[in-house]
Amino acid sequence: MNRGPRSFDPRRVGALECRAWVAYYRREWLALLRAAIALTRHTVALPWPATLSGAWLVMRANRQWAPIDNDPDGARETMRRFYELVRARHDERLHPGVAAGLEVEWWRLHRARQHGGAAAAPLIDALAALYAYVYDVAPEAVRPAAEQRVAAMDLSDRWVREGCAPTSPLIAEERAALVRSYAALLAAVHR
Repeated sequence: MNRGPRSFDPRRVGALECRAWVAYYRREWLALLRAAIALTRHTVALPWPATLSGAWLVMRANRQWAPIDNDPDGARETMRRFYELVRARHDERLHPGVAAGLEVEWWRLHRARQHGGAAAAPLIDALAALYAYVYDVAPEAVRPAAEQRVAAMDLSDRWVREGCAPTSPLIAEERAALVRSYAALLAAVHR
């Protein structure tokens, strides 16, 4: 088990996030909750009761965001509550409302890219801004992590367009890009 949000296994977290994305797009909410529990435990190292609360909040925020007629304000509020858990447990200096706003902003930009073909650069910038804020590092240091995560999103979006087949080889490519993203993030945080 890791000791905090700056100590995680990129392979494990990348695989878990890939599993969460597959569950999200297939609207398999129980599978998403299981993945969210494991992700919360392995990325932010909350104790078990807070892990369960945090995972529920992440899943709820994703469900608030999922429909086309989504609830961005509700998703931001739910993610604010998640970041409050992280701040309280690890004595982080972040402001939960700012972190939640940055989180939901990249969700918005991803949806614009996914459905309207928007450029990658604003999405990469938004992810770098989130990482920089949450981990208190320079945006340039986390840009490679953001680039790989956007590459993973592009693969996931292609998988969705192709029908969300659970046996698609795109899932393995997506997982590999997420592992590279988390490895780059961990390296930047410890530089």
